[in-house]
Amino acid sequence: MPLLEPKPERLRPPAGGHPSYDRVPGRRASGTPEPLRGDLIALLGPDKVLHTISDLVRYASDASPYRFVPQVVVVAEDVDDISAVFSYARGKGRTVVFRAAGTSLNGQAQGEDILIDVRRHWTGIEVLGDGARARIRPGTTVLRANAVLARHGRLLGPDPASALACTLGGVVANNASGMTAGTTRNSYRTLASVTVVLPSGTIVDTADPDADTLLARAEPALCAGLLALKAEIEADPELVARIRAKYEIKNTSGYRLDAFLDGTTPAGILRGLMVGSEGTLGFLAETVFDTLPLDRYTSSALLFFPTLSAAAAAVPRFTEAGARAVELMDGNTLRASVRVPGVPADWAALPKETTALLVEFRAPDEAGREAYERAAARVLTELELVAPAASVTNAFTRDPSAIGGYWKARKAFVTAVGGSRPSGTTLITEDFAVPPARLAEACTALLELQSRHGFDAAVAGHAAHGNLHFLLAFDAAEPDDVARYAAFMDAFCRLTVERFDGSLKAEHATGRNMAPFLELEWGPRATELMWRIKGLIDPHGVLAPRVLLDRDPRAHLRGLKSIPRVEALADPCIECGFCEPTCPSGDLTTTPRQRIVLRREMLRQPPGSPVTTALLDAYGYDAVDTCAGDSTCRLDCPVGIDTGALMKDFRHRRHSAREEWLAERAARRFAAVERSARLAVAAADRIRARIGDRPLTALTGAARRAVRPDLVPEWLPRIPGAAARRLPATARADASAVYYPACVNRIFAGPAGHPGPSLPEAVVALAERAGRPVWIPPDVTGTCCAAIWHSKGYRRGAVVMAHRIVEAAWSWTAGGRLPLVVDASSCTLGLAHEVVPYLSPDHRTLHAGLTVVDSVVWAAEELLPRLTVLRTLGSAVLHPTCAMRHLGDEAELRRVAGACAREVVVPDDAGCCAFAGDRGMLHRELTESATAKEAAEVTARSFDAHLSANRMCEIGMDHATEGRGYRSALLALEWATRPASPDGPHRG
Repeated sequence: MPLLEPKPERLRPPAGGHPSYDRVPGRRASGTPEPLRGDLIALLGPDKVLHTISDLVRYASDASPYRFVPQVVVVAEDVDDISAVFSYARGKGRTVVFRAAGTSLNGQAQGEDILIDVRRHWTGIEVLGDGARARIRPGTTVLRANAVLARHGRLLGPDPASALACTLGGVVANNASGMTAGTTRNSYRTLASVTVVLPSGTIVDTADPDADTLLARAEPALCAGLLALKAEIEADPELVARIRAKYEIKNTSGYRLDAFLDGTTPAGILRGLMVGSEGTLGFLAETVFDTLPLDRYTSSALLFFPTLSAAAAAVPRFTEAGARAVELMDGNTLRASVRVPGVPADWAALPKETTALLVEFRAPDEAGREAYERAAARVLTELELVAPAASVTNAFTRDPSAIGGYWKARKAFVTAVGGSRPSGTTLITEDFAVPPARLAEACTALLELQSRHGFDAAVAGHAAHGNLHFLLAFDAAEPDDVARYAAFMDAFCRLTVERFDGSLKAEHATGRNMAPFLELEWGPRATELMWRIKGLIDPHGVLAPRVLLDRDPRAHLRGLKSIPRVEALADPCIECGFCEPTCPSGDLTTTPRQRIVLRREMLRQPPGSPVTTALLDAYGYDAVDTCAGDSTCRLDCPVGIDTGALMKDFRHRRHSAREEWLAERAARRFAAVERSARLAVAAADRIRARIGDRPLTALTGAARRAVRPDLVPEWLPRIPGAAARRLPATARADASAVYYPACVNRIFAGPAGHPGPSLPEAVVALAERAGRPVWIPPDVTGTCCAAIWHSKGYRRGAVVMAHRIVEAAWSWTAGGRLPLVVDASSCTLGLAHEVVPYLSPDHRTLHAGLTVVDSVVWAAEELLPRLTVLRTLGSAVLHPTCAMRHLGDEAELRRVAGACAREVVVPDDAGCCAFAGDRGMLHRELTESATAKEAAEVTARSFDAHLSANRMCEIGMDHATEGRGYRSALLALEWATRPASPDGPHRG
């Protein structure tokens, strides 16, 4: 064991409370039992089988109120893996459930036996023809697919609120629709074809002209059975009429029986049946969608009404006027959404009865938009609107930022409202539809029902389609609360079916919580047909038992998860998974949601639990060490949970008093530390030049094993040489800004082979060239943004450096009269925001008077308008840093790069590189995993320059792309505007 290895016990939760009813039993502490573990490793290889208790627990929770711990998790790479697991399960009498994003709300992505991860290796989109169709793999998010399609003026029909996280496989499996899809733009209507792996292992591509011939040869009984069911249904006019009527409104309850009416062949019927089948009939290996025009001309309004029924009554007027979307948000939803950044704070005081409609018109051209706006204006004259808050305008707007804010509030319904639920309560999301003409009546009935059962639920939904959502919070550990929920569900389902002939699930799919009520909605005849469909396609019952069909009338009460109270920073988490796509460690160890899920399981356990001990043993590396700490999870979390900050706190908890003292001492003597670091880099560069990288790699490897991998950096082959000892000479007189070269740019030089000036030299030259000279203070050595300390949880060191840099900056800038320009985006973020928690009240006052500006922003706004571009590169690829996402500076990076290159590309998979200062040197595997997809895009073609805005991120991307030569965009700008004859394009 390394000398300074932290003790897992320091993260053990404090004892208290009673063990939870749904805790993982102690006998499962060793993970997947034999022979299951050994069988699957022999079948698939060790890298594809996750079997520790930490693995199983982190996959046991999703966005639903249910929790089932699998026996094993398989990370499938291809259809051969899928077929192999199917064969094994059939032979051993086991069952299989698929999981992609885990954003489904009804437990569809949870299983009690073999769980297959079909996200990690299943991404990709191929645009077909002119974009009219797209071939999409099931692990691709809707947001990622639409980003590609937007370049062709197209988009997908389904547009669920979870688009940034949910995957196309899940969208099809649930027939998720969203804000505008209704019954005409959903997966069932826009899915051109699907490639499916049947439970037997047979692979069917429904687009293949020979699909039916091949299917008949491989599965003759299946083909005959599908055609027999088709004939039986079509021979019953009453049943046919019932099926057609059920799909006139949104409906995802049960199997799509209209597939037998719309499909003419077995392959065609299968295509329809797979939509909304929730992984119970086969694996969706690939989808081909018919795409839709991206109508870019929009006009939107958020209109406020005095009551829910008044808002509902206005919906038909807007749909008749041609609105693409009419979204409803009740008072509880509006008030809760103030947790979402950008939502007006005065919504918090809105009256409870207030309800808003988000109305949007979309047109292909300006004339179409103007026509819609005239129609909308006529509708507005007929409505009685209210303005209960100063921010309410009740007017249509074309402003993209305002429209984006409206949609952000609406899409955060589940997560924002759920995040404000009482601590320790479980969240249930219900989703139903009624004929749109009866929406107002349904709203009134729903409110009365909720009141009768003691629920004060939030209501929102796709009002144009008669589709409403509401949330219920209750304590699943309290039998009385569960009984109250059960009584409400019985009454709600009967109300929806018997009074409104509605759909118990409109777009969230049947799932575990509505399976017992399927027969209530469809009747015994249709429900029995669904059981026969399941038996025909999956005769061994291998796939997703009890997910869509369940004869147990209390099945929806089985597996309800407790929500133990965790650290306050993470306690609002509803495990929605919106944070996961942005997380750099997601494909290596754990995601933000999983870090919280694991913590909650520790708190479910009794004192001395072997499960807690096993989880803690893994948590140090899987959760704490491999968190990049970039906090981009906070940006995508609708309630702003910063799991990165929580992991930094856990790092602090693991430190001994001596470690904290040493870190503080390093901060106090940082000038010497900085000089030593630069000398060490210079010495290593000389050694590398003489004998190569191998001895340095061996030396640092030995030190890491002896001391601690999370303390000693690993030597990487593309670590740059040392920066110059002296910074450029500048004058304070007439300076327009104070230039602060970050410590990373005072220690490390630019990329090898770059013949131009250093970054500090380039910034000074650009400033002089633009007539906006800068001054570099002579005493910058020994100062830092404090990220070195707070990113590792060294609070005492962070306090020392935070105070030092604020005092210095206050002096340098003449009390804040000059801006402080920082040449590394992470340091800009650190100085502008991250130092604040470590400051005394007096120093916070000083800090508030500072203007901290990133050098790229300063160049875009202050220098570029005053510079003359004399030459340009052909192409440049950008790596926007995670700090720039926090600061909102990505547009300025594009602007600077656009001045230097005729083509500027941001990879579709650009994200955090996870180098995170030195974390990529402590855990190189983290950066390699985080950058794999972005690096694949970058290296697939050649670029004249590879540009970013942070030296350590540039080093990380160099490592990921095998030395493409990433450098600051300001170096490219200096070259592009240099008056003297340049040496030629610096192709990176």
